[in-house]
Amino acid sequence: MALVEIRGLHVDFGSPARPLPAVDGVDLDIGAGEIVGLVGESGSGKSMTGLALMGLVDAPGRVRAERVAFDDQDLLALSMRERAKLAGGRIAMIFQDPQASLDPCYTVGFQLDEAIRLHGSAAERANPTARRERAVSLLREVDIPDPPQRLHAYPHQLSGGMAQRVMIAIAVAGRPRLLIADEPTTALDVTVQAQVLALLARLRREHDMAMLLITHDLPVVAETADRVVVMYAGQVMETGDVPAIFEAPGHPYTQALLDSIPEHNEGRARLRTIAGVVPGIDDRPTGCLLAPRCERAEPICSSERPLLRGGGAHRAVRCHFPLLKP
Repeated sequence: MALVEIRGLHVDFGSPARPLPAVDGVDLDIGAGEIVGLVGESGSGKSMTGLALMGLVDAPGRVRAERVAFDDQDLLALSMRERAKLAGGRIAMIFQDPQASLDPCYTVGFQLDEAIRLHGSAAERANPTARRERAVSLLREVDIPDPPQRLHAYPHQLSGGMAQRVMIAIAVAGRPRLLIADEPTTALDVTVQAQVLALLARLRREHDMAMLLITHDLPVVAETADRVVVMYAGQVMETGDVPAIFEAPGHPYTQALLDSIPEHNEGRARLRTIAGVVPGIDDRPTGCLLAPRCERAEPICSSERPLLRGGGAHRAVRCHFPLLKP
């Protein structure tokens, strides 16, 4: 049984009469202890999928789905209070800009203490000393030097990498079974990126924690994830195990994303790019959403929307003319 089961997830903006689908019928499973990479260009619906799972899509966004379940619990049947209790506890999320996520008015210790009071064990919630010990332990766990002293630091006194480590400590304070990491390394330099990814991988192993890794960085997914889901314009274009997708992509969009990686452009004067932009409310195609940008498009691609067709072992492709049979 999957830890996370999503069927037919939609997130719409704009008016009901003229909606803009940010997420358009997404199906997604995440197994216990599994790392799933969710990739695609900006505007593809990656972050909105994570926010919808957390119950954090605010108006004017509208969320609907056939099923959204966590640990076989129907999240759509929960009250807002029950959903809020789950978020930050058994499901936690970290964002790409830790300095914006941390409250500048409060110390690291105060913000950790708040997370432990809300989502820690019963003994921790009732005992300030136990909470402080847990906060020090969490900072040590995310490799922050001199944890007792760092409890007194304010966010502006932290580097970007250290601030992200504090956010990770806050996220795991509730001992989550699922961590949603939304572009967790985007604002960091290359060396610190590698350290944060190694930290997340270690925490995943030590806590037997599943992870949804949302990123536009395909090399990060190749190094970290077990399985990858490729999104475009709110739809899943391709999904499969990481080695299979990277060695032999089935969708032209996946191939184009791989072709744009700098390491795949050695000897070229310019990086290969994907012409055009992700469609908006006024230019959303009636057929395949990628058709206006796809070099392999045929007339049927402009008139008929392809289905996501699978061939077992998690492999599925949404394309009339896939690069290989899924």
